[in-house]
Amino acid sequence: MKVYLAPKTVSIATAILLEETGLPYEPVMLDFSKGEQMQSAYHAINPKGRVPALVLENGILTETGAILEFIAAQVPDMGLVPSDPWKSAQMRAVMYYLASTFHVNHAHKMRGSRWANLKSSMEDMTSKVPETMRESCGYIEENCQMSPFVTGSDMSVADPWLFTVCTWLKGDDVDIRDFPSLAAHYDMMMSRPSTEKVRQLGLI
Repeated sequence: MKVYLAPKTVSIATAILLEETGLPYEPVMLDFSKGEQMQSAYHAINPKGRVPALVLENGILTETGAILEFIAAQVPDMGLVPSDPWKSAQMRAVMYYLASTFHVNHAHKMRGSRWANLKSSMEDMTSKVPETMRESCGYIEENCQMSPFVTGSDMSVADPWLFTVCTWLKGDDVDIRDFPSLAAHYDMMMSRPSTEKVRQLGLI
C-alpha cells in the first residue's frame, strides 16, 4: 500500500500504526511549505488536499479514523480495536473527540481561513489556541484514564492519534507536564520503536 504523509501533521498517527503492525507500505512525503497538497497531482489522490491518504488496489481511503481502523483490520490478532463493545465504544469516543475538537482547536492557529475571512478574526482565533488546547488536554486528563493505553493495558488505534495531537502542544504554548496522565502516555508512545522509525522518516 502507498500512504501520503507530511511532517508535523495528523498523518504521523497512520505512520506509527503501520510501523506497529509491520505491514509493508510505501511512504510518499508531501511538502506543505511548497503547497504540494493543493496541487492538481495530489488533488487527484485526495481532493480535500489533506493527509493522510491511503492508496490501495481497490481504491483510495482518506480520513485518519477510517485509515487507522482499516489498518487494524488487516492484523486482527493484534487487537488494535477492542473486541469488547464497551471498550471499543470508549476508544471511538476518544477518537471522535480528537477529530472534532482537539484537532480543530489546533487548526485555528494555521488554518483560520477555513472559518473566517477577516484578518482580525483569524488573529483572534490564533490567540485563543493555547486556551482551547489546554482545555482539550484537561478533558482528556479527566475523562480518559490511560492505564497505560487509552483503553487499558493494550494499545488501540486511538493511541497513536492521541500521541500525534500531543506533538503539537509545545508549538501551541501548552506544557504537557501540567497534565501528568497525558504526559505519561506521550512519553510511553515516544519511546516505542515504531515512533522512532517515524522520527527517522522526518515526520516528527
